[in-house]
Amino acid sequence: MRKELYEKLCERLKTVGGGAIKYIDLWNHNVEFIEQEENWERPAVFVEFQPIQWITIQPGVEYRSKPVVNLHVVTDWHGSSSADSELREKSLEVFDLLEEIHKTLAGMEGETFAEFDLQESITNHNHEDLVESIESYSCVFLKSL
Repeated sequence: MRKELYEKLCERLKTVGGGAIKYIDLWNHNVEFIEQEENWERPAVFVEFQPIQWITIQPGVEYRSKPVVNLHVVTDWHGSSSADSELREKSLEVFDLLEEIHKTLAGMEGETFAEFDLQESITNHNHEDLVESIESYSCVFLKSL
């Protein structure tokens, strides 16, 4: 399930904005340890799987879950977005990118998951020259042996 979902996310994210997203990987606190990381181009998307709690449908055979998957969308900070700033439009382009990501991913399905949809959005600017937007999605995982 996680592998299939991750591969579908990579496939779809590569098409956003005609290839606007330059780097996709699994989340490993990449923004927090950017000095220790290999260099990655931006915009970048890091996929984080939250803990998965399974509901047993048939013991030992079939399970269902509604996991949360966080997409850490990391972009460069382009300057002030204040009402009078000359950099305002460039600084706010991050929100256009997030809308394009949502249009590309909403309702995505696979063999082992369904109903991929947006749950929460957080914008974080605690990383000096970077903006990290966390888009939280949920879906339904189906696991059977």
